[in-house]
Amino acid sequence: MLQSIKNYTTEKIVSLLLSMAGNASNENLVRMTYLMELIPKKDYYRDRIRWIRQLIRDNHPSIEFPRRILRDIHPNQRDKWITNLAVNHLLVGTNKRKAWAEREGYYPPSTVVISPTMRCNLDCYGCYAGDYGRSLELSRDEIDSVLVQMKEMGVYFAVISGGEPFFKEDIFEVFKRHSDMAFLVFTHGGLIDEQMVARLVEVGNVMPAFSLEGNEQQTDARRGPGHFRKVMRAMDLMREAGLSFCGSFTQTSRNTATITDSSFIDMLVAKGCFALWLFAYVPVGRKPDLALMPTPEQRDQLRRSTAEFRASKPMLFVDFWNDGPIISGCIAGGRKYFHVNANGDIEPCVFCHFAVDNIRRTTLREALNSPLFQRIRAKQDEHDNLLRPCMLIDHPATGRELFQAEGAYPTHDGAEELFTGLAADMDDYAGRYGAIADPAWTREFGAEGRRQKLAGEKKG
Repeated sequence: MLQSIKNYTTEKIVSLLLSMAGNASNENLVRMTYLMELIPKKDYYRDRIRWIRQLIRDNHPSIEFPRRILRDIHPNQRDKWITNLAVNHLLVGTNKRKAWAEREGYYPPSTVVISPTMRCNLDCYGCYAGDYGRSLELSRDEIDSVLVQMKEMGVYFAVISGGEPFFKEDIFEVFKRHSDMAFLVFTHGGLIDEQMVARLVEVGNVMPAFSLEGNEQQTDARRGPGHFRKVMRAMDLMREAGLSFCGSFTQTSRNTATITDSSFIDMLVAKGCFALWLFAYVPVGRKPDLALMPTPEQRDQLRRSTAEFRASKPMLFVDFWNDGPIISGCIAGGRKYFHVNANGDIEPCVFCHFAVDNIRRTTLREALNSPLFQRIRAKQDEHDNLLRPCMLIDHPATGRELFQAEGAYPTHDGAEELFTGLAADMDDYAGRYGAIADPAWTREFGAEGRRQKLAGEKKG
């Protein structure tokens, strides 16, 4: 009876939120936060909602992201993202994740990255996934099983990667079957046309993230002639249909000046881009090339530029490496996420190409509680400087130790190169970046940084 009352209350709150969704005023956004605050049990999430409410009252540029969700996008996508991401995942989902932690003894991750297929029609240099076999593919039933297990943990947000995910013929059937989930799909964008946009409008629960290298010359040099214009056309089609989308960049030594250029970010805002995902090149995958890695100085430049953009641009920014102080360090090994590759291997991270488990012989519950994943999560607590969170490029000795763990195997030919032939180079890189990041951590975060880290550990 009590659960029925809780379900009824949540349904009424969702109904009220959707009825308010057409109004993007600050006053209405504030009212919506009060409704959202009624759902989660954890104080942390209620505190974050209050923090967002204050950002709204302060008219902070980051609030343009939810405002655009309410104001600019197609009603079907808008309602799906409010229901699936805001309510199912962030609010109701946190209650399920809390119950899971109390029952299982560890807090489940916030998302899972799934690569359903390795098929791709591009041949990008330095592709992190370039050495997986292109014939590898998960069946729809296997994907369904992963998603069902995620929801049992309270996880209603999935990231889809690859390969090129839209080469998976039945991928839209997956989106429809799991209509209570939100999906972020990393795509090269070359397959998105009017017909696919119509399908995206229909399902409503998918947000593409278009991979670019920078400007037209930089993108075409890596992805092939004419590719930049294909992506720009895909963005136009998405915007005209009222659909939200993101951009995605891999920072290299070649494109840092472009992706830290304010005018380039303004161009993406004008195109309709809602968010940017920022990654750094790691020498894994196709023909690892140390020369492609952003220099320590360039990595710090991106960190500082992203902080400036967050304070001034109407867009959400997610910096996979440099956001350590925000998310309390490394998120791999199930702490915040893990990767299921197209062969079913359960990898700690999309850049950690080794595993001990596979979805074809174990459950996600068992994999998350495996000695390897437990060891990874324990190692994450050993490093105080959250500007240096990564066990591959910041603490490579830790990465080598984990790669050599009992039962661990490389998930494709050549995956061991990062931990063997490139070991000395990675140690050198980590030392050179440490010479920049350690003083920055002390100067910019200091005791407050340690407090944030401890707070992050407590909230799971």
